[in-house]
Amino acid sequence: MPRRWWGLVGVVALAIGGCGDDSNATPGTGATGTVSTGGSVEVTTTGAPSGSSGQVEGSSTTSGSSSRADPDGTSSSSSSGGDPEFWQPEPGISWQWQLVGTVDTSIDVAVYDIDLFDVPQETIDALHADGRVVICYFSAGSYEQWREDADQFPAAAIGDPLDGWPGEAWLDHRDPTIRTIMQARLDLAVTKDCDAVEPDNVDGYTNPTGFDLGAADQLDYNRFLAAEAHARGLSIGLKNDVDQVAELVDDFDWALNEECVSYRECGTKSPFIQQGKAVFHVEYVDDPAEGPGLAEQVCPQTTGLGFSTLIKEWDLTPWRLACD
Repeated sequence: MPRRWWGLVGVVALAIGGCGDDSNATPGTGATGTVSTGGSVEVTTTGAPSGSSGQVEGSSTTSGSSSRADPDGTSSSSSSGGDPEFWQPEPGISWQWQLVGTVDTSIDVAVYDIDLFDVPQETIDALHADGRVVICYFSAGSYEQWREDADQFPAAAIGDPLDGWPGEAWLDHRDPTIRTIMQARLDLAVTKDCDAVEPDNVDGYTNPTGFDLGAADQLDYNRFLAAEAHARGLSIGLKNDVDQVAELVDDFDWALNEECVSYRECGTKSPFIQQGKAVFHVEYVDDPAEGPGLAEQVCPQTTGLGFSTLIKEWDLTPWRLACD
């Protein structure tokens, strides 16, 4: 997730002028909360959700869908050619993103975004039993030496390290073997009954990868990922890659953005909102105590854009603040 190194500067700048009460934000305990667009902050500790709908007030569902997941707050999309439909979340849908530690399944949201490899099957099954949609995260643009399939990556396709992320390096996604590995990861997502996938690091052409990757190479690879996901009945989101949104919005079912407020580029995601597709959005803090102050700066901006915004720690623990 290479965007985060710069985001530290942006987060600090945005948070100047206010911090929250330490007692209301404790990492790793399932502490969560909502922030109204007026700037007030209320942090609570969630228990098990009532019922199993994960419903978002004011949202709707498209009836008669054949998609893999269709809880309240979502709709379905399909191509004009009559292809199978895929889960397409609507703007404003609630979500949780956790990639570190044992997943706290008690947060009352419609969508969970979790790690494809690390989360056990019983956790995914439990989330589905509670009516949640499950997005499975994996990196499609970087080599991670700790992954179970790491020995399958050809040395020639492993490039320069990701700054600030030990054990991770950029990939030459033009290599056919890389694409075969990603197909296998998508197969794993199907086996684990994920509803959608979040491929990370799909903007390598804008980074120092060690390879001569161009914009056309990135478009080709990202469309490859979208087509392969859809061929397996999986919904897929576009992670960052803000410069290619206009070209890719029709290929992807939703978007996920890190730190568009810090980067002052939130407007680049508007094509997804215009098509009725959710934009999941995160701004980061070093310490949860900084969360309320940052949320008061961020939430009025992104809620008005229709984004589903969370304030999170860099390591993506259970802790969260959600813009209401």
